[in-house]
Amino acid sequence: MDYLETLNPSQRAAVQQIDGPVMIIAGAGSGKTRVLTYRIVHMLHHKVDPFQILSLTFTNKAAKEMRHRVEAAVGMEARNIWMGTFHSIFSRILRKESDKIGYPRNFTIYDSDDSKSLIRTLLGEMQLDEKLYKPSNMLGRISAAKNVLISAEEYLGNAEHNENDSSSGRPKFGMLYKAYQDRCFRAGAMDFDDLLVNTHKLFKNHTDVLHKYQHQFKYIMVDEFQDTNHAQYMIIKKLCAVHENIAVVGDDAQSIYAFRGANIKNILGFQRDFPDVKTFKLEQNYRSTQTIVNAASSIIEKNKDQLKKNIWTDNEQGERIRVFKALTDNEEGRMVASAIFQEKMNGQQMNRDFAILYRTNAQSRSMEEALRKLNIPYKIYGGLSFYQRKEVKDLLAYYRVVLNPQDEEALKRIVNYPARGIGKTSLDKLALIANQHNITLWQVMEQANQIGLKNMKHVEDFVNMIKAFQLMLEQNAYEVAMHIAKTCGVLKSLYEDKTVEGIARYENTEALLNGIKEFSITEEIDDEGVLRPKILEEFMSDVALMTNDDKDNDPNRDHVSLMTIHSAKGLEYKFVHVVGLEENLFPSQMALNSRQELEEERRLFYVALTRAMKKLTLSFASSRFKFGNIVNSEPSRFLQELNPQYLNFENMHTAKNQFSDSGNSYGKGTGTLSGLSKKTLSFNKAQPNSVQQQAAQAVDPNFIPDDTSDLQVGMQVNHQRFGSGMVINMEGTNDNRKATVDFEGVGKKTLVLKFAKLKINNA
Repeated sequence: MDYLETLNPSQRAAVQQIDGPVMIIAGAGSGKTRVLTYRIVHMLHHKVDPFQILSLTFTNKAAKEMRHRVEAAVGMEARNIWMGTFHSIFSRILRKESDKIGYPRNFTIYDSDDSKSLIRTLLGEMQLDEKLYKPSNMLGRISAAKNVLISAEEYLGNAEHNENDSSSGRPKFGMLYKAYQDRCFRAGAMDFDDLLVNTHKLFKNHTDVLHKYQHQFKYIMVDEFQDTNHAQYMIIKKLCAVHENIAVVGDDAQSIYAFRGANIKNILGFQRDFPDVKTFKLEQNYRSTQTIVNAASSIIEKNKDQLKKNIWTDNEQGERIRVFKALTDNEEGRMVASAIFQEKMNGQQMNRDFAILYRTNAQSRSMEEALRKLNIPYKIYGGLSFYQRKEVKDLLAYYRVVLNPQDEEALKRIVNYPARGIGKTSLDKLALIANQHNITLWQVMEQANQIGLKNMKHVEDFVNMIKAFQLMLEQNAYEVAMHIAKTCGVLKSLYEDKTVEGIARYENTEALLNGIKEFSITEEIDDEGVLRPKILEEFMSDVALMTNDDKDNDPNRDHVSLMTIHSAKGLEYKFVHVVGLEENLFPSQMALNSRQELEEERRLFYVALTRAMKKLTLSFASSRFKFGNIVNSEPSRFLQELNPQYLNFENMHTAKNQFSDSGNSYGKGTGTLSGLSKKTLSFNKAQPNSVQQQAAQAVDPNFIPDDTSDLQVGMQVNHQRFGSGMVINMEGTNDNRKATVDFEGVGKKTLVLKFAKLKINNA
């Protein structure tokens, strides 16, 4: 029984209680996996037949890790345990019993691409508009219905559902759902949600099968119970009804997947369903410093719907949580990258010790670009690097074609996206002629009508559109880029997709355009010394270098981790940066409609905080670009809710007017938030009238430039956007006087002093 000696009293009690209903509330970093592992080991030591143990997890990785640990403790006997994800275990049962519900044993499991393809086929057959009935949207709605066990027949028979569909302009959704289910059944196929629905149906309609598995699975354990949906919980309740040896393990404070159907009521109401439940709270945190643990507790206690617990740790006190204010999202990226660089140099830390967490994938752009400039390798987890995402590559392909229509790969990518009637057959004809005459595809498209090809009106329209774009190329890069994005139909197509994935894709294109805006907001000086706008060609040259860097996919390379907070759940890092802490970003604007939604956002913030082991840094930007306009941001309400004694506001002294109340302010190192309120957290909402005014107001409304008539080489200066730098060259006279300044972290910029607005540090 040596394994029991390695556990603290709460862990040991949870491990030893193997009979009856058990709920284990496992706080962040409390050794949950160890408890789950030793609980199974304890059962096996008490002669429980491994075939009678069912252990359900949410990821294959978690199941594999737990099996490996149990096997290391008890040997090959562990292989006889039914251990795996909900979907893998239920698929295994359905393979054995599928004939009872009319499916073949070798039924196919459809992935999301298969399901979307089937829905597209049905839309064609039913003559429904694919733009109105978007396949990804329809699949999401079907999945939501299945997660709460509403069949297609029940959906069609529900007057409220039908009325809602009619008011949303999709009156045929119920019929589409029914047709989809019928076609899947006819094809002997199930989608992932069907693995749950059909298992529930099997147990509900065939009591003999239910009794068989109720007696087989004498002991049931469910990991991450707070993430279960209604269908999963209903199946679990049926399976444990005979013996009631059900142990659920989870943390209501980490329930963050409502958008996937997770129902926090399952864990909050478990005691109601099992009145005899024995509850064990794992409250000792082994991961984080006392400061981080206490700060996280101070935020989660604001939630009304929760199981009360007192998380504590014996770890070191640790540093206060650093809070940074950036002027823009790009500056936030530079500050984070610089902080990581300094920490690495000062403490000889590895890249793998650092993580940057954000609310949405679109936020990765500014972080990636800043890390690249400091040659800090990174990896995007749970997604692609920003410039490798499909929607970003699609829009970049348009820009590539406008700049170089002979670029055949880019041309093929966008010629019929969004759909404009240039299908594969037409494209194959054009490509064949191009090959026969040894000319480019674009050249054939330009001459499609002259060479006698029929039905080429769509091709002609496409060519004319690209040529119209080319006439704008000497204009400001952002104006051209935005015009192309709107006119070609990409933005409209993405905007219409309201699924979680669709919204993320739209946000990524917005982030790309914001990056172009940031790139183009300052003017350049040509060889003759005349200010000129930054053009699209220059931006695309920079992007080409960035996308080339993305090709370094060495899995063993030491890298900083970038990911959404949802992807970070279950992970831990020595140093964590949580970025973008602004109202309407985190908490998300889409999560402010109810207390329940806001509380889930707060739980998400709690998850972010508790990923950090040694040091935690929070940051926000006072302005962000939103489709070309600088929008002032308010700091997240979560910063106000954190207990200020655990915080260190490192650079707030630069904006005391915005962060003070009645003379109280918090500056560098104060760690206090005197008089902080909604009012003191608000920013100037005056609308700027020009690009130059926008930049000035977004950066610092109190910035007053100096007279630069006496500016000389060697002087230190400050610029509103580029920060501090040193003058390394002067030339020109009067209104044409120019200064070349080497800005820290930005590089050399040549500025016409008449427009530059510089502050001289040593004036």
